Amino acid sequence: MSGIEGKVIAITGASSGIGEAAARELARRGAKVVLGARRTDRLEKLVAEIGAAGGTARQRALDVTRLDDVQAFVDFARSEFGRLDVIVNNAGVMPLSPLAALKIDEWNAMIDVNIRGVLHGIAAALPVMQAQGGGQVINVASTAGHRVWPSASVYCATKHAVLAISEGLRQEHDNLRVTVVSPGVTTSELAGTTSDADIKAWLEDFRQVAIPAEAIARAIAYAVEQPDDVDVSEVIVRPAASAN
Repeated sequence: MSGIEGKVIAITGASSGIGEAAARELARRGAKVVLGARRTDRLEKLVAEIGAAGGTARQRALDVTRLDDVQAFVDFARSEFGRLDVIVNNAGVMPLSPLAALKIDEWNAMIDVNIRGVLHGIAAALPVMQAQGGGQVINVASTAGHRVWPSASVYCATKHAVLAISEGLRQEHDNLRVTVVSPGVTTSELAGTTSDADIKAWLEDFRQVAIPAEAIARAIAYAVEQPDDVDVSEVIVRPAASAN
């Protein structure tokens, strides 16, 4: 199945930012979107707005750090629409701090959401897609997966891991399309997860030049709409005025 219309697309971290923008864009183009996040009140509002605009959407509470929760999310998508064509592993956190600050709980949160969350999405979706004879996994990484900044080393490490996992998955399956979308500075709530006051101030300055989440949503849609024999392996989308 090529194009977007009629495809069943599950999106994690869909309550704001890139996930929300992708849900709106893909639903506008005719996809049946299944949305997961912890903030179900936002999901309910988003599903209602997509429906009012003529789209098709469902929502379910989701904690990507729990494999059973992600499996239930994928099972829900199949029960609602009979199949799963695409999973967008988008959920992420970015509590930046110098390593010397020893914010180990924040390190673990990034590992759990940014790496394990992606692996859980793959683990839940891959058997479904294999049984169907194909599908697409889209993992949202970052330009942080291509370089390292001080105070962002753990976050960068998680995004480097997403690139490595995605490339391994692509090489292992010739009937599976695997795409990494690596945003540069994008308007979102991601920076709000940083608790270090000095790093927050640096981030505010760093994020003065940003692109809207809708730009990343269009990149995701571009990867989805390609024919089944075309794999857009990676897309890097950054502000034109950004050096990073």
